[in-house]
Amino acid sequence: MSKISFAAIFDMDGTLLKTEEVAVPAFKKTFEKLTEEGSFRDKIPTDQEITDVFGMTLEEIWNKLLPGQSEEIKKKADRMMLKYELEILKEGKTHLYSGVKETLEKLKEKNIPLFVASNGLDEYIRAVCECFEMTELFQDLYSAGRFQTESKDDLVAKLLKDHNIEDAVMVGDRKSDIQAGKANKLYTIGCAFGFSADGELKEADKIIKDFADVLPIVEERLARSKMG
Repeated sequence: MSKISFAAIFDMDGTLLKTEEVAVPAFKKTFEKLTEEGSFRDKIPTDQEITDVFGMTLEEIWNKLLPGQSEEIKKKADRMMLKYELEILKEGKTHLYSGVKETLEKLKEKNIPLFVASNGLDEYIRAVCECFEMTELFQDLYSAGRFQTESKDDLVAKLLKDHNIEDAVMVGDRKSDIQAGKANKLYTIGCAFGFSADGELKEADKIIKDFADVLPIVEERLARSKMG
């Protein structure tokens, strides 16, 4: 495989996609269905409790929201959740953050290879990209669901190795994104418009409040990369 000297890697939820428009109703429908079936008897999580788990691996999410439940119930919740997310995406009522698609297109025009690295399910990530006609913008879509990785650190490391990437920028809205970038010696951009708590992105090399600000930062990093 030919070497990629510089690339840009993006988290999906809370970075590109306004995930709360998909995940909150999907989670609620999942818990309502589990309750109806008698598999869940506790109080359904609040919107805040749901958004707090965004960015976690699926195992971490269900351990948090379905503590003490069997693996069978957690896997059933996984299947239900995906089904509802795909249905909601098809309804066309969800949105990307402002400037996302335009910025990605500009980066693509500059021949910068673009990737997604998400802790979500593969089918979900692909469905989001198809919904917003972004699939062709990305060279590859990496997810914990696709590769069964245990952490974002591991997922990003696999992406870099698989595609022979020498240097990259990691863009995300959670501490796990910044940590994954740092663990793999990448420049990190923290998106403060997502679901991060106060101070969560403090380790990022740069923090932005508008996705369009990714463009000049990545251009600058690309220029530095070419200078060696």
